[in-house]
Amino acid sequence: MGGARSQVNKPHKTRFASKSSRHVHRTASLSAKGKIGKSEGGHRAAVKGARAARIQKSKSIRDQKRAALLKEKRFSVSAPRVVVLFGLSSYANVNSVKKDLLQLLSGDDGQPTSNTIASSAYRLRTTVLEAPYGDLVACMEMAKVADLMAFVVSANSLYDNGSDGLIDPTGAQCLSILRTIGLSSTCVLIRDLPQDLKSKSEAKKVGISSLSSEMPEDCKYYAADTKEELHKFMWLFKEQHLTCPHWRSQRPYIISNEVCIEPDNSGTCTLVLSGYLRAHNLSPNQLVHVTGAGDFQLSKVDILKDPFPLNERRGHNLMESEENMNQICQTLTPDPSAQEPLLVENTPDPLAGEQTWPTEAEMAEADASNKERKVKRRKLPRGTSDYQAAWIVDGTDSEEGDSDIESEEGNGMVLDDELENYNDPEKDEDAISHFTEKFNEEETGADTEMEDDEVMTREQIEAEIKKIKDTNAEDEEFPDEVDTPLDVPAKKRFAKYRGLKSFRTSPWDPKETLPPEYARIFAFDNFSRTQKHVFKTMHELDEGSTTTCAIVGSFVRIHVKNVPIDVASRVCHASKAIPVVTSGLLQHESKMSVLHFSVKKNDLYDAPIKSKEAFIFNVGFRQFMARPLFSSDNINSDKHKLERFLHPGRFSVASVYAPICFPALPLVVLKKRDNEMPAVAATGSLKNVDPDRIILKRIILTGYPQRVSKLKATVKFMFHNPDDVRWFKPVDVWTKHGRHGRIKEPVGTHGYMKCVFNSGIQQHDTVCMSLYKRVFPRWPERLYDTAL
Repeated sequence: MGGARSQVNKPHKTRFASKSSRHVHRTASLSAKGKIGKSEGGHRAAVKGARAARIQKSKSIRDQKRAALLKEKRFSVSAPRVVVLFGLSSYANVNSVKKDLLQLLSGDDGQPTSNTIASSAYRLRTTVLEAPYGDLVACMEMAKVADLMAFVVSANSLYDNGSDGLIDPTGAQCLSILRTIGLSSTCVLIRDLPQDLKSKSEAKKVGISSLSSEMPEDCKYYAADTKEELHKFMWLFKEQHLTCPHWRSQRPYIISNEVCIEPDNSGTCTLVLSGYLRAHNLSPNQLVHVTGAGDFQLSKVDILKDPFPLNERRGHNLMESEENMNQICQTLTPDPSAQEPLLVENTPDPLAGEQTWPTEAEMAEADASNKERKVKRRKLPRGTSDYQAAWIVDGTDSEEGDSDIESEEGNGMVLDDELENYNDPEKDEDAISHFTEKFNEEETGADTEMEDDEVMTREQIEAEIKKIKDTNAEDEEFPDEVDTPLDVPAKKRFAKYRGLKSFRTSPWDPKETLPPEYARIFAFDNFSRTQKHVFKTMHELDEGSTTTCAIVGSFVRIHVKNVPIDVASRVCHASKAIPVVTSGLLQHESKMSVLHFSVKKNDLYDAPIKSKEAFIFNVGFRQFMARPLFSSDNINSDKHKLERFLHPGRFSVASVYAPICFPALPLVVLKKRDNEMPAVAATGSLKNVDPDRIILKRIILTGYPQRVSKLKATVKFMFHNPDDVRWFKPVDVWTKHGRHGRIKEPVGTHGYMKCVFNSGIQQHDTVCMSLYKRVFPRWPERLYDTAL
């Protein structure tokens, strides 16, 4: 009906889907007209070229990795794979699993003579170790070197009403610690399953369901009752790509097959350990750490013939294996000019800061400058004493003044933002003692008339303070509150503390008033750059000549020199139960510094953990004694608040004097107990190495309003004499209800003071003053616990 009268809209000019299609159409039309040739570099071609380049690059990377893996399998000698059998409950018979695996690998029914077997049937060399149930430290040390953690469980615990399930509390605690240090590849071997297929399948499903929440996602589950089931497990284990914690692949290490002692004439001995070298090449110039013994130098490294070759003939017996272990292929000795020195502590020069006697010209010049200084009258900053004025450089005097906070010379506490504190690093102990004695010699001036209710005895004052504190105990949210002593002036008792205008922005020199222990430690200008250089040197050693270092995978015998005889005897005795691990140290890792760890209290440890208490730190392959200092971790500030205790449920930073380690490394903190196994107190990881980290101890002096009038209040019991009020006058005060103010003047002779606040104050409020002092960790009495 519409016909010609129907509306026909103008079609859209663009008849193509996208810009690229329009571009192709345009170039094609121009080519048809003969204006240009066929374009091969258009947008579509460019896109296709970029995609093809990415595909080609990915293929090239895959080919390189595949070629490197094939080269490693064909030409390199790899150490035997370490399988650690770990029982998760007392029901699991780990010893029987170990015997079955060793018999399966050896191919006979006899008793295996070694934990390491080269199986010609599986074309695999395997070391099978059994972790002692209940020994947390031994299990932890064996898990550090495991290539495969095989957890053994018994299905009988599912049907026993008195059991705790497949994992008992001891197994759960050990499993949580193993997760902290980093688990390698894992699997679960389920024993004691029913005989019939249906019940066996159901029991296996129940076991997997109960264990899946505790195990890693890639954990494999195997039935391990019969020889056929173990055979299946070994074939899958042979083809499995094993993973290990990142920190373990950064250092060479040896799992000892044999440990012996060679006595010396100097009262020490040479500890000889033999085993396969893993992870990296080992140079005789490196230092090594024997777990539980300490850091030592090497006298030589013997490369021996492999005692467990894969092409082992059937008539091979123990006698021939011992001959192979004693057959030396190559001996490497350290280069005295390139050997890493066993340097633990820095030796300070006590005369480094001494000055020579000045010449006559220098003395005359000093006298002339002193006369000019006496003639010239300078305006000193408020609160500046004569001794402090001598340290102020000309041109740095403050020109500003504040009539409200103006005080007499020597009668005010020095603030960080006003001038340098009296705790100056250039001042010696005699100067500080003279400065403190000057405070005691000051006379207290007369003040305003004392009010009637100020006439109280010492016992009455203490009783009233206790009464007020008991009344407000439920509102006490600040654990740093301290009481000002009655018999000692506050300016003397808290002489090492200072006030801060702002905890976040106020400056604090990290080199100021350092303790004597800082002369014994080492520091880096740029720790990250040093770490990169050290790891680069390690990679260069791996690519270096085989004549200067032992190649990874070879069977070596290392001679550790200058080991105390009692320490070596203890190591030999411990090697009978579990293998001794000897790890190579990177450059600088024997030197002492200040290490900071991110730690969290263990949920199963009930005792309080106090700062500067002695603990055993397990950091990677190393363990040492330390006295940590706990502090908070402020992201937006260079100052961190001291924590007197490690509180549960949150992370804190533990600072210790310890040998340098390069992160990232796991941490397990152990607390030694009398006649008991060490308990796990905390876990964490290495954060950084930084001696300049500022840790401040805060104390809060509290007072209570006596009379309140709008913005003003008379505060009592913060100080007990007016001289202390004048000394702490420059420090700001605050209240628990959020008011901020300052001290105006002392009132009477009992330490009362008038304060002015930024807002109205209430009668039941509490007036506080924050003071800060830098603190440092405590040096350990001994670095290594020989009794552990």
